[in-house]
Amino acid sequence: MTASLTLVSHHLCPYVQRAAISLAEKAVPFERIYVDLSDKPDWFKAISPLGKVPLLRVRHGSAEDVIFESAVILEFLEETEANPLHPTDPLARARHRAWIEFGSAILNAIGRFYCAPDEAAFLHESRGLSDMFARVEAELSERQSGPWFAGERFSLVDAVYGPVFRYIDTFDRIGDFGILDGKPLVQAWRAALSKRQSVKEAVSANYPQRLHAFLRAKGSYLSGIIRRQAIAAPQALSA
Repeated sequence: MTASLTLVSHHLCPYVQRAAISLAEKAVPFERIYVDLSDKPDWFKAISPLGKVPLLRVRHGSAEDVIFESAVILEFLEETEANPLHPTDPLARARHRAWIEFGSAILNAIGRFYCAPDEAAFLHESRGLSDMFARVEAELSERQSGPWFAGERFSLVDAVYGPVFRYIDTFDRIGDFGILDGKPLVQAWRAALSKRQSVKEAVSANYPQRLHAFLRAKGSYLSGIIRRQAIAAPQALSA
């Protein structure tokens, strides 16, 4: 399509990362601007019905349309840009969409994990996450061999799980919570995604520090672990 695209973003939003990865994989040029969701500018509130990111501003000629919700943005890009990331077979495409939804459910579980107020809730959410990744492990065992969800071909499912594993990277720097223990296929997928250029470039260079600061400020059980570690070894988590 002939249009100018702007991805309205937040530095930590995993749903923004999905769109950025898709755009990069499709080699689509786009501008990226960031908003402070704790102090939303008026122009953003005017064009974001849910007050969330990502937004994709699509300018064509003198007109502009705004697309909200990451899943809708991903499907729009599939329909309008070259280099499709969805499989062509309808059944396979439906399966991929379902696992994208499962990826969103994992993100919700990750939010509950880092917001858990006490040890009991924290351990409960940790076990829940481990169980969800066990389902992913079982699904990966059914696919063709290869580094990606569907084998040799990078897909939108990969674009969705790259940001998921980025959280796990940060959690691993804080402690060994055992979430991916005994899941070699998930671990291999995670490692492959961490090396993919589109995944690496979906966030700014200081993303780990930003996420670490965000987690520390939550006032949760995980925040307490981070604060105690900072007291014991002030430089350990800031490298």
